[in-house]
Amino acid sequence: MRGDDQRLHREVAMNYIEATKKLMDDEGLGAVVTVLGGPGIGAKAVLDYDDGLIAGELPADLSDDVVADAVELMGQEKSKTLTYNEIPVFIEVVAPQPVMMIFGAGHNAQPLTTMAKLLGFRVIVADARPMWATEDRFPDADEVIVGWPDEVFAEVAPDRRTYVVLLSHDQRFEDPVFTEVHGKPIRYLGAIGSRRTHAARLERLATAGWSQDELDTIFGPVGLDIGAVTPAEMGISILAEIIQARYGEGSGTSLRGEAGPIHKQRSD
Repeated sequence: MRGDDQRLHREVAMNYIEATKKLMDDEGLGAVVTVLGGPGIGAKAVLDYDDGLIAGELPADLSDDVVADAVELMGQEKSKTLTYNEIPVFIEVVAPQPVMMIFGAGHNAQPLTTMAKLLGFRVIVADARPMWATEDRFPDADEVIVGWPDEVFAEVAPDRRTYVVLLSHDQRFEDPVFTEVHGKPIRYLGAIGSRRTHAARLERLATAGWSQDELDTIFGPVGLDIGAVTPAEMGISILAEIIQARYGEGSGTSLRGEAGPIHKQRSD
């Protein structure tokens, strides 16, 4: 490699490394794309979910398709190797740490907090009752906030990496949460309660101005149907649903007896 080519290669490499670091430092959503074959092998690019290409470059005949697929994968927070005209391209998604906000510091919230932390979430537990919302009861939480929902959201602004779980049966505490997240691009909104409770909840929200499409985004009653009874089992049920919602895949049914690969492979 000639001196000029070596220098250009180093500059491009430094460019995408710096862009990736900035993306991570800013807690942004993006992807690092690497061409693994063909004439453009070794080409790299860094994409930002909102701003598109921010560093590096891609072969012109692949660029549009790769960027479109990368945006889709960023939305699912999934990294994949896809093939374009027999040329493999690795799309590595760079996603900020997800945040789980649990409203209601009852017994059901304790195992959910611990398990969510194990899955890599930053966990915030909130309740207006100081005797319930304590660090002693939630040692695995990143933050325990005593306050009403408007006070909580004044400290933590919800965004597209936010997963909100309502475990409070108190309408006075629940309704302000819906008010605060209405119209926000959060990833998940689940609420505990019976089907009758959820039906009444939807009626209240419709009266408050929620559209049918917005109502359909609420996971209620919260969790997948796995026969959960104990607080820990309920936590597993809720997290299973959150995982499914996060990646946008999976049927929630048993894998037993199914033919073919567990994880779907995609090729273009």
